[in-house]
Amino acid sequence: MNLKHLVSAADLNRADAIELLDTTAEMASVSEREVKKLPTLRGKTVVNLFYEDSTRTRVSFEVAEKRLSADVVNVSAKGSSVSKGESLKDTVQTLAAISADIVVMRHGSSGAAHTLANSDWFDGSVINAGDGTHEHPTQALLDAYTLRSRLFGTASGKGLDGVNVAIVGDIAHSRVARSNLILLKNLGARVHLIAPPTLLPKALGQQAVSSFHNFDHAIEENDFDAVMMLRVQSERMHAAFFPSEAEYSKLWGLNRERLERMKPGTLVMHPGPMNRGLEIDSFCADSPNSTVLDQVRNGVSARMAVLYHLVGNERNA
Repeated sequence: MNLKHLVSAADLNRADAIELLDTTAEMASVSEREVKKLPTLRGKTVVNLFYEDSTRTRVSFEVAEKRLSADVVNVSAKGSSVSKGESLKDTVQTLAAISADIVVMRHGSSGAAHTLANSDWFDGSVINAGDGTHEHPTQALLDAYTLRSRLFGTASGKGLDGVNVAIVGDIAHSRVARSNLILLKNLGARVHLIAPPTLLPKALGQQAVSSFHNFDHAIEENDFDAVMMLRVQSERMHAAFFPSEAEYSKLWGLNRERLERMKPGTLVMHPGPMNRGLEIDSFCADSPNSTVLDQVRNGVSARMAVLYHLVGNERNA
Protein backbone atom coordinates (compact mmCIF):
# COMPACT_ATOMS: atom_id res chain seq x y z
CA MET A 1 0.00 0.00 0.00
CA ASN A 2 1.45 3.35 -1.07
CA LEU A 3 -0.26 5.76 1.30
CA LYS A 4 1.10 9.13 2.40
CA HIS A 5 -2.23 10.92 2.89
CA LEU A 6 -5.78 9.76 3.42
CA VAL A 7 -8.01 12.54 2.12
CA SER A 8 -10.73 10.58 0.33
CA ALA A 9 -12.10 7.04 0.38
CA ALA A 10 -11.21 7.09 -3.33
CA ASP A 11 -7.53 7.13 -2.33
CA LEU A 12 -7.93 3.41 -1.57
CA ASN A 13 -8.34 0.69 -4.16
CA ARG A 14 -10.03 -2.59 -3.18
CA ALA A 15 -6.76 -4.28 -2.15
CA ASP A 16 -5.76 -1.27 -0.03
CA ALA A 17 -9.14 -1.18 1.68
CA ILE A 18 -9.07 -4.89 2.51
CA GLU A 19 -5.51 -4.57 3.82
CA LEU A 20 -6.63 -1.74 6.10
CA LEU A 21 -9.59 -3.80 7.33
CA ASP A 22 -7.26 -6.70 8.11
CA THR A 23 -4.88 -4.36 9.94
CA THR A 24 -7.86 -2.95 11.86
CA ALA A 25 -8.59 -6.48 13.10
CA GLU A 26 -4.99 -6.77 14.30
CA MET A 27 -5.22 -3.42 16.06
CA ALA A 28 -8.46 -4.50 17.71
CA SER A 29 -6.55 -7.40 19.29
CA VAL A 30 -3.99 -4.91 20.63
CA SER A 31 -6.83 -3.02 22.31
CA GLU A 32 -7.80 -6.18 24.18
CA ARG A 33 -4.37 -6.55 25.80
CA GLU A 34 -3.59 -5.47 29.34
CA VAL A 35 -0.95 -3.08 27.97
CA LYS A 36 -2.55 -1.43 24.94
CA LYS A 37 0.61 -0.01 23.37
CA LEU A 38 2.68 -0.38 20.21
CA PRO A 39 5.89 1.59 19.47
CA THR A 40 4.93 2.42 15.86
CA LEU A 41 4.71 6.22 16.29
CA ARG A 42 7.38 6.62 18.96
CA GLY A 43 9.23 9.87 18.29
CA LYS A 44 6.48 11.14 15.95
CA THR A 45 4.36 14.22 16.63
CA VAL A 46 0.70 14.07 15.57
CA VAL A 47 -1.44 17.22 15.61
CA ASN A 48 -5.22 16.93 15.76
CA LEU A 49 -6.35 20.17 14.12
CA PHE A 50 -10.10 20.52 14.57
CA TYR A 51 -11.92 23.54 13.19
CA GLU A 52 -15.29 21.94 14.02
CA ASP A 53 -16.63 20.38 17.21
CA SER A 54 -16.23 16.64 17.57
CA THR A 55 -16.41 14.00 20.28
CA ARG A 56 -16.09 10.54 18.73
CA THR A 57 -13.66 11.34 15.93
CA ARG A 58 -11.31 13.53 17.95
CA VAL A 59 -11.22 11.25 20.99
CA SER A 60 -10.78 8.06 18.96
CA PHE A 61 -7.92 9.61 16.95
CA GLU A 62 -6.25 10.74 20.17
CA VAL A 63 -6.58 7.29 21.75
CA ALA A 64 -5.31 5.65 18.54
CA GLU A 65 -2.28 7.93 18.40
CA LYS A 66 -1.39 7.36 22.05
CA ARG A 67 -1.76 3.59 21.71
CA LEU A 68 0.81 3.84 18.92
CA SER A 69 3.11 5.85 21.27
CA ALA A 70 2.92 9.20 19.43
CA ASP A 71 3.41 12.63 20.96
CA VAL A 72 -0.08 14.15 20.58
CA VAL A 73 -1.02 17.82 20.29
CA ASN A 74 -4.69 18.86 20.15
CA VAL A 75 -5.54 22.20 18.50
CA SER A 76 -9.12 23.46 18.31
CA ALA A 77 -10.21 26.57 16.48
CA LYS A 78 -11.91 28.03 19.53
CA GLY A 79 -8.79 27.89 21.68
CA SER A 80 -6.18 28.92 19.13
CA SER A 81 -5.16 31.83 16.92
CA VAL A 82 -7.71 30.61 14.38
CA SER A 83 -10.31 32.42 16.47
CA LYS A 84 -8.29 35.59 15.88
CA GLY A 85 -8.48 35.17 12.11
CA GLU A 86 -5.33 33.17 11.40
CA SER A 87 -5.44 31.41 8.02
CA LEU A 88 -5.14 27.66 7.49
CA LYS A 89 -1.81 28.24 5.72
CA ASP A 90 -0.32 30.17 8.64
CA THR A 91 -1.64 27.69 11.19
CA VAL A 92 -0.18 24.71 9.34
CA GLN A 93 3.16 26.42 8.71
CA THR A 94 3.35 27.02 12.46
CA LEU A 95 2.79 23.30 13.04
CA ALA A 96 5.44 22.46 10.43
CA ALA A 97 7.90 24.76 12.21
CA ILE A 98 7.52 22.72 15.41
CA SER A 99 8.25 19.53 13.40
CA ALA A 100 4.80 17.98 13.33
CA ASP A 101 4.84 14.73 11.34
CA ILE A 102 1.12 14.09 10.82
CA VAL A 103 -1.87 16.45 10.80
CA VAL A 104 -5.33 15.02 11.41
CA MET A 105 -7.71 17.77 10.30
CA ARG A 106 -11.42 18.42 10.54
CA HIS A 107 -12.53 21.54 8.68
CA GLY A 108 -15.83 23.14 7.77
CA SER A 109 -14.81 23.75 4.16
CA SER A 110 -15.08 20.97 1.60
CA GLY A 111 -11.68 20.34 0.03
CA ALA A 112 -9.61 21.78 2.90
CA ALA A 113 -7.76 18.49 3.53
CA HIS A 114 -7.04 18.08 -0.19
CA THR A 115 -5.69 21.63 -0.33
CA LEU A 116 -3.35 20.94 2.59
CA ALA A 117 -2.17 17.56 1.28
CA ASN A 118 -1.30 19.09 -2.11
CA SER A 119 0.32 22.28 -0.81
CA ASP A 120 3.94 23.10 -0.03
CA TRP A 121 2.97 24.32 3.44
CA PHE A 122 3.51 20.98 5.13
CA ASP A 123 5.70 18.01 4.21
CA GLY A 124 4.11 15.46 6.53
CA SER A 125 1.05 13.27 6.17
CA VAL A 126 -2.53 14.55 6.19
CA ILE A 127 -5.55 12.59 7.37
CA ASN A 128 -8.99 13.96 6.60
CA ALA A 129 -11.16 13.76 9.72
CA GLY A 130 -14.09 15.34 7.88
CA ASP A 131 -14.17 18.31 5.51
CA GLY A 132 -17.42 20.20 5.12
CA THR A 133 -20.01 18.11 3.30
CA HIS A 134 -17.32 16.35 1.27
CA GLU A 135 -15.80 13.24 2.89
CA HIS A 136 -14.92 11.39 6.09
CA PRO A 137 -12.80 8.40 4.96
CA THR A 138 -11.86 6.96 8.35
CA GLN A 139 -15.55 6.83 9.31
CA ALA A 140 -16.21 4.78 6.18
CA LEU A 141 -13.34 2.44 7.11
CA LEU A 142 -14.66 1.82 10.61
CA ASP A 143 -18.18 1.33 9.23
CA ALA A 144 -16.91 -1.22 6.68
CA TYR A 145 -14.94 -3.03 9.37
CA THR A 146 -17.97 -3.08 11.66
CA LEU A 147 -20.09 -4.55 8.88
CA ARG A 148 -17.50 -7.17 7.99
CA SER A 149 -16.90 -8.27 11.58
CA ARG A 150 -20.62 -8.50 12.41
CA LEU A 151 -21.52 -10.35 9.20
CA PHE A 152 -18.43 -12.51 8.62
CA GLY A 153 -16.61 -12.67 11.95
CA THR A 154 -12.81 -12.56 11.96
CA ALA A 155 -12.32 -13.63 8.34
CA SER A 156 -9.37 -11.77 6.81
CA GLY A 157 -8.84 -10.89 3.16
CA LYS A 158 -12.58 -10.53 2.67
CA GLY A 159 -14.58 -7.67 1.18
CA LEU A 160 -18.30 -7.00 1.41
CA ASP A 161 -19.36 -8.59 -1.86
CA GLY A 162 -23.14 -8.76 -2.25
CA VAL A 163 -23.94 -7.11 1.09
CA ASN A 164 -27.01 -4.84 0.82
CA VAL A 165 -26.59 -1.57 2.71
CA ALA A 166 -29.18 1.22 2.89
CA ILE A 167 -28.00 4.74 3.73
CA VAL A 168 -30.95 6.76 4.97
CA GLY A 169 -31.50 10.42 5.78
CA ASP A 170 -29.69 13.69 5.20
CA ILE A 171 -27.46 12.49 2.36
CA ALA A 172 -27.05 15.96 0.85
CA HIS A 173 -25.06 17.28 3.81
CA SER A 174 -23.38 14.01 4.82
CA ARG A 175 -19.66 13.48 4.30
CA VAL A 176 -20.18 10.05 5.91
CA ALA A 177 -22.62 9.07 3.14
CA ARG A 178 -20.22 10.14 0.39
CA SER A 179 -17.24 8.23 1.79
CA ASN A 180 -19.33 5.15 2.53
CA LEU A 181 -20.81 5.17 -0.97
CA ILE A 182 -17.28 5.11 -2.44
CA LEU A 183 -15.71 2.59 -0.06
CA LEU A 184 -18.60 0.14 0.31
CA LYS A 185 -19.03 -0.05 -3.47
CA ASN A 186 -15.27 -0.59 -3.82
CA LEU A 187 -15.55 -3.52 -1.41
CA GLY A 188 -18.38 -5.07 -3.43
CA ALA A 189 -21.40 -3.98 -1.38
CA ARG A 190 -24.71 -2.97 -2.96
CA VAL A 191 -25.49 0.53 -1.67
CA HIS A 192 -29.03 1.96 -1.69
CA LEU A 193 -29.86 5.59 -0.85
CA ILE A 194 -33.09 6.67 0.86
CA ALA A 195 -33.95 10.30 1.59
CA PRO A 196 -36.45 13.10 0.99
CA PRO A 197 -36.15 14.50 -2.56
CA THR A 198 -34.61 17.69 -1.16
CA LEU A 199 -31.85 15.74 0.63
CA LEU A 200 -30.84 13.27 -2.09
CA PRO A 201 -28.61 14.83 -4.77
CA LYS A 202 -29.27 13.30 -8.18
CA ALA A 203 -25.56 12.75 -8.85
CA LEU A 204 -25.21 10.60 -5.74
CA GLY A 205 -28.43 8.72 -6.42
CA GLN A 206 -27.06 7.70 -9.81
CA GLN A 207 -24.00 6.13 -8.16
CA ALA A 208 -26.09 3.83 -5.96
CA VAL A 209 -27.73 0.52 -6.92
CA SER A 210 -31.07 2.20 -6.23
CA SER A 211 -32.45 5.34 -4.65
CA PHE A 212 -35.79 5.91 -2.94
CA HIS A 213 -37.76 8.81 -1.54
CA ASN A 214 -40.11 6.44 0.29
CA PHE A 215 -38.53 4.44 3.14
CA ASP A 216 -41.40 1.94 3.32
CA HIS A 217 -41.23 1.16 -0.41
CA ALA A 218 -37.49 0.59 -0.09
CA ILE A 219 -38.06 -1.91 2.72
CA GLU A 220 -40.69 -3.75 0.69
CA GLU A 221 -38.46 -4.05 -2.36
CA ASN A 222 -35.14 -4.97 -0.72
CA ASP A 223 -33.57 -7.39 1.75
CA PHE A 224 -31.21 -5.08 3.60
CA ASP A 225 -28.30 -6.54 5.57
CA ALA A 226 -27.70 -3.18 7.23
CA VAL A 227 -29.39 0.18 7.41
CA MET A 228 -27.23 3.22 8.16
CA MET A 229 -29.18 6.14 9.60
CA LEU A 230 -27.78 9.64 9.18
CA ARG A 231 -28.19 12.63 11.47
CA VAL A 232 -30.22 15.55 10.19
CA GLN A 233 -27.52 18.24 9.98
CA SER A 234 -29.63 21.27 10.77
CA GLU A 235 -26.49 23.39 11.33
CA ARG A 236 -25.69 23.08 7.60
CA MET A 237 -29.23 23.81 6.43
CA HIS A 238 -30.01 27.35 5.34
CA ALA A 239 -33.45 26.58 3.95
CA ALA A 240 -36.48 24.39 4.71
CA PHE A 241 -35.68 20.88 3.43
CA PHE A 242 -38.74 19.16 4.98
CA PRO A 243 -42.01 20.36 6.57
CA SER A 244 -41.24 19.56 10.23
CA GLU A 245 -39.25 17.26 12.47
CA ALA A 246 -42.41 15.28 13.24
CA GLU A 247 -43.03 14.77 9.51
CA TYR A 248 -39.41 13.75 8.93
CA SER A 249 -39.52 11.21 11.76
CA LYS A 250 -42.78 9.76 10.48
CA LEU A 251 -41.62 9.35 6.87
CA TRP A 252 -37.87 8.76 7.07
CA GLY A 253 -37.09 7.80 10.66
CA LEU A 254 -36.18 4.27 11.73
CA ASN A 255 -38.63 3.00 14.34
CA ARG A 256 -39.54 -0.36 15.81
CA GLU A 257 -42.28 -1.06 13.25
CA ARG A 258 -39.93 -0.49 10.29
CA LEU A 259 -37.12 -2.52 11.85
CA GLU A 260 -39.46 -5.46 12.50
CA ARG A 261 -40.50 -5.42 8.82
CA MET A 262 -36.87 -5.99 7.81
CA LYS A 263 -35.32 -9.44 7.88
CA PRO A 264 -34.15 -10.69 11.30
CA GLY A 265 -30.63 -9.59 12.09
CA THR A 266 -30.62 -6.48 9.90
CA LEU A 267 -27.87 -4.32 11.38
CA VAL A 268 -28.68 -0.80 12.55
CA MET A 269 -25.81 1.66 12.07
CA HIS A 270 -25.37 5.33 12.94
CA PRO A 271 -22.17 7.42 12.79
CA GLY A 272 -23.33 9.58 15.72
CA PRO A 273 -24.27 11.78 17.32
CA MET A 274 -27.83 10.46 17.26
CA ASN A 275 -30.97 12.58 17.38
CA ARG A 276 -33.17 10.07 19.18
CA GLY A 277 -36.78 10.46 18.17
CA LEU A 278 -35.88 12.12 14.88
CA GLU A 279 -33.93 9.84 12.51
CA ILE A 280 -33.92 6.89 14.92
CA ASP A 281 -35.94 5.85 17.97
CA SER A 282 -34.52 4.44 21.19
CA PHE A 283 -35.81 0.93 20.52
CA CYS A 284 -33.70 0.67 17.35
CA ALA A 285 -30.69 2.53 18.78
CA ASP A 286 -30.52 0.20 21.79
CA SER A 287 -31.60 -3.06 20.12
CA PRO A 288 -29.31 -6.11 19.71
CA ASN A 289 -29.21 -5.20 16.00
CA SER A 290 -27.50 -1.89 16.78
CA THR A 291 -23.81 -1.51 15.95
CA VAL A 292 -23.52 2.05 17.30
CA LEU A 293 -21.16 1.24 20.19
CA ASP A 294 -19.25 -1.24 18.01
CA GLN A 295 -18.64 1.60 15.55
CA VAL A 296 -17.24 3.81 18.31
CA ARG A 297 -15.02 0.98 19.58
CA ASN A 298 -13.84 0.07 16.09
CA GLY A 299 -13.06 3.70 15.33
CA VAL A 300 -9.95 3.51 17.50
CA SER A 301 -8.70 0.35 15.76
CA ALA A 302 -9.44 1.66 12.24
CA ARG A 303 -7.58 4.91 12.92
CA MET A 304 -4.66 2.98 14.42
CA ALA A 305 -4.54 0.99 11.17
CA VAL A 306 -4.41 4.14 9.02
CA LEU A 307 -1.66 5.70 11.14
CA TYR A 308 0.27 2.41 11.13
CA HIS A 309 0.34 2.29 7.33
CA LEU A 310 1.17 5.98 6.94
CA VAL A 311 4.26 5.61 9.12
CA GLY A 312 5.15 2.20 7.66
CA ASN A 313 5.30 3.68 4.16
CA GLU A 314 7.40 6.59 5.36
CA ARG A 315 9.93 4.28 7.01
CA ASN A 316 10.07 2.02 3.97
CA ALA A 317 10.76 5.08 1.81
